[in-house]
Amino acid sequence: MSVPFSTNNVRVPAGFQNLLEGLAREVLREQPADVVAFAAQHFQRLLEQREAGAVDPVAWGALLEN
Repeated sequence: MSVPFSTNNVRVPAGFQNLLEGLAREVLREQPADVVAFAAQHFQRLLEQREAGAVDPVAWGALLEN
């Protein structure tokens, strides 16, 4: 996927859209008072899950995009 930016197209990395959609879904579900702190915790949990050998949401999202 590419996003128009001025006269250039910026290439969005594979899986990035899925990663942001997951964050948006969790923000809407939880309705946190501090969205930035919530996002930091959300991505920290995902990183810990990936390092523990769980499914990597970025890799999974990239597969869905193809």
